[in-house]
Amino acid sequence: MAFHVENKNVLVTGANRGIGRAIVEGALQRGAAKVYAAVRDLDSAQPLVAQAGDKVVPIRVDLSDEASIRAAATQAGDVDLVINNAGVLKTEPALSENAIDALRFELDVNVFGLLRVAQAFAPVLASRPEAAFVQLNSVASMKSFSDFATYSASKAAAYSLTQALRDQLGAQGTQVVSVHPGPIATDMGHQAGLDEIAEPPSLVADAIFAALENDDFHAWPDTMAKQFSQPYQPFAENVVEADMQEDPA
Repeated sequence: MAFHVENKNVLVTGANRGIGRAIVEGALQRGAAKVYAAVRDLDSAQPLVAQAGDKVVPIRVDLSDEASIRAAATQAGDVDLVINNAGVLKTEPALSENAIDALRFELDVNVFGLLRVAQAFAPVLASRPEAAFVQLNSVASMKSFSDFATYSASKAAAYSLTQALRDQLGAQGTQVVSVHPGPIATDMGHQAGLDEIAEPPSLVADAIFAALENDDFHAWPDTMAKQFSQPYQPFAENVVEADMQEDPA
């Protein structure tokens, strides 16, 4: 199944800046009928409203607050595409005295937040003639980086869940895409000290919509991501994306 965003309703978490804002703009450029800008602070979405008018609808979503997500799923009951972009990063090595607290924080947003969004919106997406769910993961989903080891662990867990969601949401006719950016020029990228090698957020938006149109499970937006994809893609095709009998033993 392939998904085209033209005339569709889209919801983007973390929509007010960085990659999220680029996704909102990319969806509108491609003819989306409406974009729900899902943010913790509704005022932060006002620049998008000023730019696009009533095609952008601010909606409150906090990935650590299940009630806000459930309420958003009710309010955005006409959504065709959910893009879970919001995430958090703590730059903590594994042996840091703050590592456990950092990991708890990152797991709550990056992993449990993903589950909260998927569970709340799965019935909504099931009701739409064409639907898709996109999860922003990372190259850190596949390789741990010691300077932010806890973040890498949370993204590895999120990627594992995204694979499971591909099967379950796929069974109801919802396409799933797992996005794996490398260094991107965002506040998070700056926090990680990646300014010198960071690339534009628009690359991520472009990769998402291309993956949706091509019915690809993985999206590799930037230079580093593409370097990861070259050796990883054969494994992905033969194991991750293959129809295999479930036998964890």
